[in-house]
Amino acid sequence: MNLEDEIYNRLDALSPSSVALEDESSQHAGHAGAAGGKHYRLTIVSSRFQGLGAVERHRLVYEALGDLMQKGIHALAINAYGPEEF
Repeated sequence: MNLEDEIYNRLDALSPSSVALEDESSQHAGHAGAAGGKHYRLTIVSSRFQGLGAVERHRLVYEALGDLMQKGIHALAINAYGPEEF
């Protein structure tokens, strides 16, 4: 399974109604950390985010991704929404 498929697979734990993952690694070519992992932008919509602040939403995403944040993902920009916000 490639990295993107694994990310989508793990995010299923949040029961998302929508997930969009953009690989922005090419925009970071030459960046010191670019060789150690990929740069992504994530937009995710889930009822699990309802009533939570940004920090709590990001924690849920990081928990779902687990060790991928240390092996494979160098940077992750997260836009997390509840269904009523998107």
